[in-house]
Amino acid sequence: MASIRIISTPPGEAPVSIREAWVGLELPLLRDKPLRYLGSGVLTGPRSFVGTLIHLVTFRLRIQTGFVVPSLLAIEILEKADPGAARWWRENAPHTARRGRHFLFSPECCELVAARRTPLPP
Repeated sequence: MASIRIISTPPGEAPVSIREAWVGLELPLLRDKPLRYLGSGVLTGPRSFVGTLIHLVTFRLRIQTGFVVPSLLAIEILEKADPGAARWWRENAPHTARRGRHFLFSPECCELVAARRTPLPP
């Protein structure tokens, strides 16, 4: 599985100190390259399926390009490095800390880490 390392503060709606907490962390990817998705901000975006439909039909979602990371796993990794930042996500954007939700990290703030391959036994 490929991963990314966050090398600079990602853009977004979270406070700068919370976004800075991602720097230096390695996060697993769903896909090994950045892709285009319809997205929204973590604070101003929809929090439910119905909300997503409303944002879609009212053209409030925008096309964004980035690396897709499972948000629940990313917050668990963040917890080990900065428990306060992880707590911020759980308290201020709890809809992101659920299974099946994803964060989209801008390619400009990431470096791709090669997939680790387990060597075959002799």
